[in-house]
Amino acid sequence: MGKFIYGSPAISVDIDDRTLAHLKVVIVAKLRRGESFAFSWEKSKDSGSGHSSIWLNPAVPLDFEFSGKREPTLNRTWIDELVQVANTPAGLRILPEPPEQPRPV
Repeated sequence: MGKFIYGSPAISVDIDDRTLAHLKVVIVAKLRRGESFAFSWEKSKDSGSGHSSIWLNPAVPLDFEFSGKREPTLNRTWIDELVQVANTPAGLRILPEPPEQPRPV
């Protein structure tokens, strides 16, 4: 289980390494372009259920901590879907991983 850590004072959200690796690609790409956007996630039952949202801004400290030693293989189809939802007014949220579609050559 990895951690998404944001802000000062920092908030920390537990997210499995595979999902976190995909979110990292999308978040870093958007912040690198200077884009601010919302990021929402469902809270675990241990955290009281419900959901949370934050506003991501390039000027705010951000950390991705992974528990595993190896980076997961990335699913381009999932990244594409996460990018699409991140570009909506509601912002980025965690979507279920779809089967990877073959990429045209």
